[in-house]
Amino acid sequence: MSERIPRDDPAGSVDVIARLRDEGVELVEMSFVDNAGIVRVKTVPLERLPAAARFGVGASPCFETFTFDDVMVPGRYLGGPDGDLRLVPDLGRLVRLAALPGWAWAPADKFGQDGQRFVACQRAFAARQAQAAADAGLTVLAAFEHEWALGEPGTDEFVPAFTGPAYGQVRLEATADYALELVSALREQGLEVQQFHPEYALGQVELSVAAKDPLGAADDALLVRHTVRAVSRRRGCRASFAPCLVPGGAGSGGHLHLSVHDSGGNLFADGPGRYGLQPPGEAFLAGVLRELPALQAIGGGNPASFLRLEPSRWAGVWQVWGREAREAAMRLITGTTGTERWAANAEVKCFDATANPYLAVGAVLAAGLAGVREELRLPAEITGDPAALTDDERAAAGIRRLPTNADEAADALEASEVLADALGKELHDAMLTVRRAEAQRCADATPEQLAARTRWCW
Repeated sequence: MSERIPRDDPAGSVDVIARLRDEGVELVEMSFVDNAGIVRVKTVPLERLPAAARFGVGASPCFETFTFDDVMVPGRYLGGPDGDLRLVPDLGRLVRLAALPGWAWAPADKFGQDGQRFVACQRAFAARQAQAAADAGLTVLAAFEHEWALGEPGTDEFVPAFTGPAYGQVRLEATADYALELVSALREQGLEVQQFHPEYALGQVELSVAAKDPLGAADDALLVRHTVRAVSRRRGCRASFAPCLVPGGAGSGGHLHLSVHDSGGNLFADGPGRYGLQPPGEAFLAGVLRELPALQAIGGGNPASFLRLEPSRWAGVWQVWGREAREAAMRLITGTTGTERWAANAEVKCFDATANPYLAVGAVLAAGLAGVREELRLPAEITGDPAALTDDERAAAGIRRLPTNADEAADALEASEVLADALGKELHDAMLTVRRAEAQRCADATPEQLAARTRWCW
């Protein structure tokens, strides 16, 4: 990833324009994600794309410290009304939007007016961590799971667009045509869908796509959610990726799956450790496990996230790991016999779609790489539901609860030397500024009020 804006014709933008014009594209959307996990956009007519790729499109740096409800709270280094950034589209990810005729989309990188990379560019952070893994001889593949709820249009309340038993055929029948249109649109956009099914919560469905490099996985997350919302509107319903729509019930997660490889293959398989873990693979997972309280602030630290993060809901509220342990915050998936080399991966279950996906995947890489450098080892795994144990039994087993509110998660992030070093002082402080401001603004909200305020933000 370039550290300066490319001034020549980047990635053949003239040829790209000709192709997109033949496909009926008139406007190009460039998106970036702020530290509250909100996707922000600028657009240009197709003929302006070469200029945007060479010189960028202006955007205020104030968004670095915007909260989810658009309140600007300046931090120590970033935020406030002054200054300007340049959003530069990555033409390598430019794609015509199948569900929005006439539109194309590309993720944007952030640069300063001097052409230098913006110090707090979240997409560049993910790329740096992937490069750090490569420098250590490791390759990481990653993918986000996507859970969302479909509601009736025309109201800010949540009225499920369909009903029926969890995972039930009745739900599938209600969403069959919707699924066909959605999967077709994603395929047109170059995404490989691996699963679609009705889920547990009210009006909820889930979709998985194939793993890619970390930066590609974060880009894919944006494109999947964008396409879901567009197809949902075309089908006369409203999609929400918010972590909790109805307090007291199951919510929607944004679980992150990843596997780590060296020149010999998957480090989560064919090794001498538990379930075939190789020493560097175990060390990577141990690093992630150690940093999970701080990672919570990045991957699911909005106040509404904690409406979902309840025990006995498979939300991953315990700082533990286990093979196929759905109550653990980190679940090891080994695959069925004969598939281990390509199927073994780890799932971080405590994340949701309020996260900036670039920060989420980059921070997990930073935590894992710290574990590799320190040659950490995993503690004993857990089985069953820790909530069924007494406090004394959990303490004896080393089972700790992850943060239970946004302030606790922010405290853990502030205390994490690993993530502070990886993020850099500007991005680390901006993330803390946003999370603490959101916690303060929502401190007196009831669960119902909090769910209503966040229901349609993601």
